Amino acid sequence: MAAASSSMVEASPAPVASGQSTPATQQSAAKPKMSGKNVLSNDVEIKGDLKFSNDLIIDGKIQGKVISDGALTVGENANINGSIETRTVIIFGKVKGNVTVTERCELKANAILEGDIAAGTLSIEEGATFMGQSAVGKGAVAAAAAAKASSSPASKASAASSSAAPSAASSSKVSSASASASASASKPSASPSKSSSPAAGTTSRDGELKIS
Repeated sequence: MAAASSSMVEASPAPVASGQSTPATQQSAAKPKMSGKNVLSNDVEIKGDLKFSNDLIIDGKIQGKVISDGALTVGENANINGSIETRTVIIFGKVKGNVTVTERCELKANAILEGDIAAGTLSIEEGATFMGQSAVGKGAVAAAAAAKASSSPASKASAASSSAAPSAASSSKVSSASASASASASKPSASPSKSSSPAAGTTSRDGELKIS
């Protein structure tokens, strides 16, 4: 009696054509790449302004401004409550504040941005949420920088000092005028003062003036 033989055939994955992306590669492409960059993980919470150089990925919570000349990536778990001023920004998570970038701003599919955008170029994917106004181009970035400079404390102090200078000059004129007026009032009068009482040798009765 011949023994029954069984064979197992291992299925090999179907070949993928060159240039065609699989679902796994598509899912990985939708997330920020963490390698080679500084990362603030999702368990980090910062209250205050954040400044950095080069590249940074934020996946935690920030309550304050984010300022840099480098590239910023806002992770899908990130929640930023404050303005962003960087060279470039890619947003996967939530941002509540104005975004000003000198080069490129990207809103990915699940990004949520509540604020205005001023950027050199702007890319918004389908599915992203954007509530605000956008200004794109070099002129928009220059206008945003000028508005920031005019609203800085130094420029406000300079404007206040320049407006206070004419007030000081006018007050000095008023004080000098009052000083000259008081000086003239203190000088004795050259003409003899006239007395309102009747002169000697005159009598007055019933509104009549008689001179004897």
